[in-house]
Amino acid sequence: MAQADIPSSHKAIIYDNPGQVSTRVESVETPKPGVGEVLVNITHSGVCSSDHAVMTNRWVTLPPTPKGQIGGHEGVGKVVAFGPGASETASSLKIGDRVGIKWMAGICGTCMPCLSGRDALCRSGKISGFYTPGTFQEYVLAPANYVTPIPDGVPSDLAAPMLCGGVTVYAALKKSGAQPGDCVVIPGAGGGLGHLAVQIAGRGMGLRVIGIDSGEKEEFVKSLGAETFLDITKYPGDEGGNKKLAQDVRAATPQGMGAASVIVCTGSNAAYAQALGLLRFGGSLVCVGLPEGVPVEIGGAMPGLMVAQELRILGSAVGNRKEAIETLEMAARGVVKTHFTLEPMSRLTDVFERMEKMQLQGRVVIDMNAA
Repeated sequence: MAQADIPSSHKAIIYDNPGQVSTRVESVETPKPGVGEVLVNITHSGVCSSDHAVMTNRWVTLPPTPKGQIGGHEGVGKVVAFGPGASETASSLKIGDRVGIKWMAGICGTCMPCLSGRDALCRSGKISGFYTPGTFQEYVLAPANYVTPIPDGVPSDLAAPMLCGGVTVYAALKKSGAQPGDCVVIPGAGGGLGHLAVQIAGRGMGLRVIGIDSGEKEEFVKSLGAETFLDITKYPGDEGGNKKLAQDVRAATPQGMGAASVIVCTGSNAAYAQALGLLRFGGSLVCVGLPEGVPVEIGGAMPGLMVAQELRILGSAVGNRKEAIETLEMAARGVVKTHFTLEPMSRLTDVFERMEKMQLQGRVVIDMNAA
């Protein structure tokens, strides 16, 4: 696309009433890339539960979302313009290349978290779609040295959710310490994060997957590679239900010992309260899904249990630049595939409403060329 072909304005989806499920498509000014930046023509943007939480102010530990915020953080598109110095900071990048924009829109690259490969903890990092214009729009700015190359052969709509959902669960699985042949439990296995975690764990990392979700998702989850599926609706959220769930998980693991790790991919406090009881000795609970509303401590995390079984609880934010590239390489090899539906820009409010009702299976991707 020549500079003359870049429009002066473009369509964007804004949060017109933060705190509520409400979006609107409107025209905004197309920005010009500054020093070290590229302008990306977005064609597809995945919809993540984090977008919902930001729009509705459900994560009460964060400041409120400003009215008019352009959300989105799983964007794929083509580079259409370079700002001053951008071609030097990313010498392999050229006009027309497909790139991805992630949850972290940009990082400083020099603080200790950045130098440690913990991009999401950057002291001055910017979050795409939260106080930084996100990817629910046709054109967006991005640091040239932080966009993720999209491999040939990976369609843009399939790639979009990999930039948050895929890399997030991949990073969590790596942190879990589980080794090939170990059993891992994935609560929320049929959801946006979980369905990617099942594939990466089983097909990409050689782990044995026990998926937990509502019964109507059993066939879907097993088709992704889960060895065992447990219908969470059959386990009441009380002491008896939790005990029965733990028994059934242990029955599905070697010698009835329990799982090497539980990767919680749902924002459910109940799932966290059940998780420690599913672990074998030395096991790890990896916190991924963030419950909305008032923060609740993880139930059952008694020091005596943690010491006696040498258990670990750890958090895992989105992955870093290297893990994003590795995730997309797995997609290029056919190891992991996003199961998604395409929706036009005007349907985002409806998508969020279905998300609230737990009616989504896999992911939704917004086609930015469809109003």
